[in-house]
Amino acid sequence: MKNTVHEGALACLLESDSDAKMACVEKLQAAWRAGELDLRSPVMPPSVDQAGQPGKPVLVPPREVPRRRLGSREGQAAMLHAIAHIEFNAINLALDEVYRFVDMPEDFYTDWIQVAAEEVYHFGLVRQRLRDLDYDYGVFSAHNGLWELAQKTKHDLLVRMAMMPRVMEARGLDVTPGIMEKFQSIGDKESVAALEIILRDEVGHVEAGSRWFHYLCDQRNLDPEKTYFSLIDEYLHGHMSCPLHKEARLAAGFSQSELNHLEALCAK
Repeated sequence: MKNTVHEGALACLLESDSDAKMACVEKLQAAWRAGELDLRSPVMPPSVDQAGQPGKPVLVPPREVPRRRLGSREGQAAMLHAIAHIEFNAINLALDEVYRFVDMPEDFYTDWIQVAAEEVYHFGLVRQRLRDLDYDYGVFSAHNGLWELAQKTKHDLLVRMAMMPRVMEARGLDVTPGIMEKFQSIGDKESVAALEIILRDEVGHVEAGSRWFHYLCDQRNLDPEKTYFSLIDEYLHGHMSCPLHKEARLAAGFSQSELNHLEALCAK
């Protein structure tokens, strides 16, 4: 009897060593593409409250994470470390999508395994930049906000698609150009090049979230825009940060009407 795709994703999700997790995702994608994993799980997957992660970085409340300014080599590394931590968490989030949510079409699992593999690539790019500066992932503290929000949305895939790809990752589309400008200002062309790749791929990740969010709304006869903003009200108290990277968001499946509504929330 074949292992299921959910079991394969769970094994990678629980892996705490970063190198082993990256290798696990590569094997998962290869096995899925080769048809070696069953789609249907015979039982509901077990509940996972904490994804596997290394002993470092030390996780602290967001307010205790040091400010990241690029005026020094350490500040440059700290900024890269924050990005690496986001990418590491994004690996776990994509794996969680695959393992936790059963009975979705085959293309859903193909999409999120692909996302996990691309997040592995992104993490590797940024970690290499840290190593170029004689630092490594884990040397600075970080916070666990992304995974904590993932836990709050684990009960419903529709909520997960709205809040993670279409809020948190979409916010990454907004802020990445400004971060690239900061690295450009100090002559760090290598980090800018890595962020260009990340920004390009993240548009696709948010688009996948948009597509599956609309699919689920259609399945439940819900209006996507009304549902999206009701969830923003519920989970984020109607708060939204601007400016928006409108071109990237449109490419990622947002409508002009949604962008107008988001900008109205920013103005509150």
